Amino acid sequence: MIRYATMIFSMTKAAKFALIAGPLALGGYGVARNIGKLDNVYGPGFDWQLAHFLGLAGFLLFVPLVLGLRTLLPSGTVREVAIGATLLGLATSIVQFGADIVEAFMAADKEELRSLQHRFSGLPGVQPAIYDFGPLFFFVGIVVVAVLATKAGRLPWWSPVVLFLGVLLPLLNLDLMPLAGLMMLVALLPLRRTFRQVSAG
Repeated sequence: MIRYATMIFSMTKAAKFALIAGPLALGGYGVARNIGKLDNVYGPGFDWQLAHFLGLAGFLLFVPLVLGLRTLLPSGTVREVAIGATLLGLATSIVQFGADIVEAFMAADKEELRSLQHRFSGLPGVQPAIYDFGPLFFFVGIVVVAVLATKAGRLPWWSPVVLFLGVLLPLLNLDLMPLAGLMMLVALLPLRRTFRQVSAG
C-alpha cells in the first residue's frame, strides 16, 4: 500500500511538471520552427535541431502527464482505450521527431535531408504509421481524455473546447503550433490544482 501511494505521488509530481513544460515545449517547437523558416533554408542546422529537440521534449513530457491523468479518471474500458490511443499517438510522434533529428545530424544539406527522410518513410508501413495516421491518435486521444476528465469533475467545461481548438490548429497549418501550445496549456492548466490536492492527500 505504501509502495503504491509513493508511486502515485511520484507520478503526480511528474505530471504536474509536465502539465506546464509539455505544452510550452510544443509551443517552443513552433516558435523555433517559424523563426528557422524566415531565411528559407530551414533544415538541417541549429534551428532545425532546436525546434525538433523542443518538439521531442514536448511529446516525451506528455507521457507522464497522460499517465497522471489516468489516475484521476474513473476506471473503465473507455478510459483505457482513450489513454492507450493517446500514448500510441505520442509514441509515433516521438519516433517521427527522433528520426528527423538523427537524419538532420547525418545530412550535409537540405537535399540530403529530404533523401534520408524519404528513405525512412519509404520503409513498409512507416509513412501511414509514423507520419499520416499515428500522430493523430495523440491529438484525438488527448481531447477525449479531457472530456472524460471534465465528466469526472477534474476539468471545467471549457477545457475540452479550448484543447480541441488547440490541437486542430497544427493539423490545419503547422505554422500555428506556437498558438496551439499556448491553448493546450490554458486548457490543461486547471489540472494543476487537482494534482496538487492529490500530492497533498
